[in-house]
Amino acid sequence: MTEAGATAPGRQRAGRPRRPRSAARRIAVLVGVLVLLGLPPWWTLFGAAGWPRPVVVGGAVAILGWLVAFPFLMLAGHRPDRRDDRAARVADTGLGVMWVLFTCSVLGALADAVLGLLDVGGAGRVVAVAVALLAAAVLAWGHHEAMRVPRVREVEVHLPRLGAGLDGTRVVVLADTHYGPIDRAAWSARVTAAVNVLDPDLVVHAGDIADGTPEQRREQSAPLGAVRARLARVYVTGNHEYGSEAQGWLDRMAELGWEALHNRHLVLERGGDRLVVAGVDDVTAESSGLAGHRTDLSGALAGADPELPVLLVAHQPKFVPQAAAAGVDLQISGHTHGGQIWPFHHLVRLDQPVLQGLSHHGERTRLYTSRGTGFWGPPFRVFAPSEISLLTLRQERDSSHRPG
Repeated sequence: MTEAGATAPGRQRAGRPRRPRSAARRIAVLVGVLVLLGLPPWWTLFGAAGWPRPVVVGGAVAILGWLVAFPFLMLAGHRPDRRDDRAARVADTGLGVMWVLFTCSVLGALADAVLGLLDVGGAGRVVAVAVALLAAAVLAWGHHEAMRVPRVREVEVHLPRLGAGLDGTRVVVLADTHYGPIDRAAWSARVTAAVNVLDPDLVVHAGDIADGTPEQRREQSAPLGAVRARLARVYVTGNHEYGSEAQGWLDRMAELGWEALHNRHLVLERGGDRLVVAGVDDVTAESSGLAGHRTDLSGALAGADPELPVLLVAHQPKFVPQAAAAGVDLQISGHTHGGQIWPFHHLVRLDQPVLQGLSHHGERTRLYTSRGTGFWGPPFRVFAPSEISLLTLRQERDSSHRPG
């Protein structure tokens, strides 16, 4: 998810030779994570439930089989030269199922412990059945939430430097569509229709458009060409583009009629007032080694009138300190997915300053973080609904409503 100033790929800092990571260490970490993920489901569903031995052994074999197969499925399904998405679909779905089972099993184990303290006998099997039913319900609901057309989330954003002519400007935000192994071309067309109903002045795609190359995801991305906006449609790269032909995605979006804000800006005019709309490459761009790709805010704003308000599109919320230092009025980001599957949001907050929504940074800068339009990997969303964001820019604000 490398900040500006990182050492260029293939080069080392003087006096600090790079130490290669041990393959054995990486394997040990992977095994540890998989065991941690699989042990609670086995214990809650089988080990502590008092089932007959064949059931307990069968459960252990099933979970162990998945744990062994998972790394190979991920490698086969997500390698850059893949030609078939079936392995990725199995791996991604299995990961989501196991994560939900892990969470429900931990909650079940806690419930079992409480029942044990209350001296309630024979609770193990009841807890096991309850956990299985809860996990099944959560997975069914989470899959529905992931595959549906996102709800529209409307937010007013007050920008003190906004000109009167720009008051009421409608900005629709898409982010993290992640066109991928599950064919969502029809879903993409429905999202486009939902955007067009909103009659936006500006449409922003804040990155992570796909998992796969432009050619692999050509059909799924095609409906973006039908998105309508009065003033402009703009796009920036996310971190996932740098694993699947980032420059190709910039070219593909240009082919579809979108302005690729590759460390550059454009100026929009409405009602006699102007707004600078700038974009930067994702913070992982430089470490990708792709020529001409890096996060360059100075380059993006070069030549812009410093008196004009600035809307900056940067994929990751953690770029906001740089945006605030540069006096940006509004940064639009995605990347977090709102956590996507609860309680994963706790891990996201270790890496990002904001999970979702509108926040205030410094004296001037507002940050809007979208929960994302699609999903990454596991086709589930749990307590983190997807969204099509409709931001209405307003000239003034009541200080009593200032975000904390």
